[in-house]
Amino acid sequence: MTSLLTHSEHRNFQRLWLAQLISQFGDRINQLALVGLIAERAPGSTLGLAKLMAFTIIPVFIIQPFAGVFIDRWDRRTTLFVCDIIRGLLVLSIPLVFIYWPSIIQIYIVVFFAFCFSRFYVPAKMSIIPDLVQKDHLLTANSLMTMTGMMATGLGAALGAFIIEYWGAKNGFLIDAGTFFFSALLLSGMTLPWRWTLKIDRTKIMKAGKEIRTLQKSFWTEFKEGIQYLARRREIWLVLSMLFVLFSAAGAAYIVVIVFIQQSFGSVTRDLGILAIFLVLGLMGGVLAYGKWGTKARWFQTISWCLILGGTMLSIFAISVGQSPKLSTAIVLAFIFGLTIGPIFVATNTTVHIVSNDEMRGKVFSALEIVMHFAFLIAMLLGSWASKFVGAMSILIAVGGMCVVAGLLGLLRKKGLEEKI
Repeated sequence: MTSLLTHSEHRNFQRLWLAQLISQFGDRINQLALVGLIAERAPGSTLGLAKLMAFTIIPVFIIQPFAGVFIDRWDRRTTLFVCDIIRGLLVLSIPLVFIYWPSIIQIYIVVFFAFCFSRFYVPAKMSIIPDLVQKDHLLTANSLMTMTGMMATGLGAALGAFIIEYWGAKNGFLIDAGTFFFSALLLSGMTLPWRWTLKIDRTKIMKAGKEIRTLQKSFWTEFKEGIQYLARRREIWLVLSMLFVLFSAAGAAYIVVIVFIQQSFGSVTRDLGILAIFLVLGLMGGVLAYGKWGTKARWFQTISWCLILGGTMLSIFAISVGQSPKLSTAIVLAFIFGLTIGPIFVATNTTVHIVSNDEMRGKVFSALEIVMHFAFLIAMLLGSWASKFVGAMSILIAVGGMCVVAGLLGLLRKKGLEEKI
């Protein structure tokens, strides 16, 4: 694993890895800044927080169906660079302009557009990895990228929690904007050729009428081919189904658990940040373990067992904190929860890399993004609505039970589905 981060032959991957670390570090601070902003204007409101988070997810359904097609046409490094610059400018506008407005609608709009560009960024980032490392390094590369996101989450949560708690949301947005610009600077240093145009004949784009219709036809043809490709790959459909369950659970629990922790421990972001740190440490431990021994496990069994153990730990966490809110106990449970679900993300990404060819990777990862965010959004809104009538602890226990049932059903799949990754 260390060879990918030390050898000069992997310099391009090293820049991508560090850019992701910096960018996602800022994202976590931004996320806590949004939580703090809602807490300032509507304390204890699950619905208010859910509405804001919905604007981060809606772009998935507007942009993602088309993003994969364009990513497979565009230069992926260029896409990552441009997305970082534009997202940095949008986030910078929040503390400089819109945070002072009496209405929060303008911030909703900025968040919406920032996440529109994220819909190009995420599949481009995942699709470029096989271009930077050899096939026998894919599992290690995916483990490092997943661990990077978790490290960034922990560091961002640790710093962001105290920044927002004691210095307000404005400073969080400023730091996030800076991380986007720094990430773009790292990506610009990758030793790959810059291509600022689509991978088609330039002269055809410059012509009017017939050529535009040809481009539109090509786009819809590729989009249709992407759907047909997914339909033929059974492994990808299985990955989609398991991620749907996982992100449904995450969505239902996300808003509820934030308010649950705020009310249980009496702080806005401080204890959220502390628990997030230990959750991330657990995730990193799970990813490291799977990166070392993952080739010995069948990917479908791995995901199923992670769902069973993760659901069990979520239910235990809810009962423990709900009945006796001790931070030390919550920290231990958060760590174990992260440890149990960490391998899921590496297993799914590596499986998709192996079973997808180069021309289809962008479309496949776009499809994964759509499924995950659709499940998350619907479950988040339902969970926020249910919290008006049912206690947070009961909702979290029910979500944990759903994960356990899904994992048990997964283990009943035929052995022929359990391909080694």
